[in-house]
Amino acid sequence: MKRLNRYLMRTVISGTLLALLVLGLLDWVFGFLGQLDSTAQGGLAQAFLYSLYTEPRRMYELFPTAVLIGSLLSLGTLAANSELIAMRAAGVSVSGVVRAALRAGILMMFVAVALGEWVAPIGEQMAQSLKLQAQTGSSVVASEQNVWARDGNRYIHIAHVLPGQRLRDVTIYEVGGGHRLQAVIQAKAAHYKDDRWVLEQVAITRFDGTEVTTERRSEIARNQLIEPNLFGLLDTRPRDMNAFALVRYIGYLRANQLDSASYELAFWQRFTTPASALVMLLLAVPFVFGSLRSGGAGQRLFIGVIIGVGFYFFNRLTNQVGLVYGLSPLLSAAFPLMLFAFMSLVALRRLR
Repeated sequence: MKRLNRYLMRTVISGTLLALLVLGLLDWVFGFLGQLDSTAQGGLAQAFLYSLYTEPRRMYELFPTAVLIGSLLSLGTLAANSELIAMRAAGVSVSGVVRAALRAGILMMFVAVALGEWVAPIGEQMAQSLKLQAQTGSSVVASEQNVWARDGNRYIHIAHVLPGQRLRDVTIYEVGGGHRLQAVIQAKAAHYKDDRWVLEQVAITRFDGTEVTTERRSEIARNQLIEPNLFGLLDTRPRDMNAFALVRYIGYLRANQLDSASYELAFWQRFTTPASALVMLLLAVPFVFGSLRSGGAGQRLFIGVIIGVGFYFFNRLTNQVGLVYGLSPLLSAAFPLMLFAFMSLVALRRLR
């Protein structure tokens, strides 16, 4: 019995990984073609690297669909070859097949978590920096929530880039001849108004030989800091952050009475997306033992694509509706999962 369970698990995992590879390859091709115009200044190499860096994030989003298609194809092949009938004759029940498939799904959840928590955020940050350099040629480096920029002899560090052309925790280092530090300007916040930057709650520390002086002002104006047109690339995006970074950033936004709904939604999606793999496995089993057991691979593939794409777009729609109408981020992230899980359980109960 253990050998049969391992065989079922191996079949489901191999089918899922193959489906994920094919979907990822197709998605990468379309992503590469879509970047040719936006990274035209950098040429084909820039477009190739950008699409390559962002592919882990897109594969993470496609993971539940890949699980469904891979499970339908792999288990459907076993059903078409009468292997599932032989297993049931040997004493393996439908619930036994479900348990073996769920064990495989749990293993694949770890793959999804690793992809979404470590690989995808790093890739998104590298792609963001690459696109920034290709489109603007600016000396700007962005990583997670931190931005470093250079403007002549000034080095600027920004801890948080917020919507509405606002910055938090800005530090400007002014360097003179001989690479000697002349002044450090620290501001709690900054905003762009009337073609200039206004720094708020400012502390200016000047270094003049052996003397150090500090001056405090409520606000000062600067004509240059970072270009406002860079905000679309520098704004901290939820998909660039892992779960731990999201928790810290949500706490920061709440402490400053800022809207954190999109970041809370992204946080809960870190749990619902891997869990969707298990739901897709449950959804595949009734089709395999039901009307598709005698169908061809093309039919199973078609059904898998329709359901998988339907789940993907329904999930995106629910998330956006939740943000627009101010619904609970947890409910917005979990509702599609719970709905498809209910459908799966109802279909499983109908199996004889």
